Amino acid sequence: MRKLALRIIDFFYPPFKNWFSIGTFRYMASGGITAASGIVAYFIIYNYVLHQKNVHIGEYMVTAPIAALALESVFTFLVGFTLNKYLVFTQSNLKGRIQLFRYGTVVATNILLNYALMKILVEGFQFYPSISKALITAVLAVFSYFSQKYFSFRVKKNV
Repeated sequence: MRKLALRIIDFFYPPFKNWFSIGTFRYMASGGITAASGIVAYFIIYNYVLHQKNVHIGEYMVTAPIAALALESVFTFLVGFTLNKYLVFTQSNLKGRIQLFRYGTVVATNILLNYALMKILVEGFQFYPSISKALITAVLAVFSYFSQKYFSFRVKKNV
């Protein structure tokens, strides 16, 4: 399965080989696959699992869009981790549970940075929200790549 997935991703690599290494291209493809699967999962969860109805947990109510987002986030977290572990950063010799914890740390950091930077750019500097989101996404994608490469899935040197 891994070889087939890599063959498909690598098929689209030649036009980009002057701009990106194969590892970076695979990371970008994995991110795109994760994002697309998240959109599909959200649609399915919102419409067919939750039937567009709010969720009641004890005395608390969670709106259907937020509940769908929470469930979709768990799904995309697992998809993203799996793709990064088995397609992109395959040279890492860290234990899987350590990779998973570190990956989760980077994802949580991205969520917090996304929130903080949106507040700063939109509310502080009065930037247009869509442009702010695009800039933040680009910056966090680069941050994520290096965080995953050198932290979550780093190759431990044998001493």
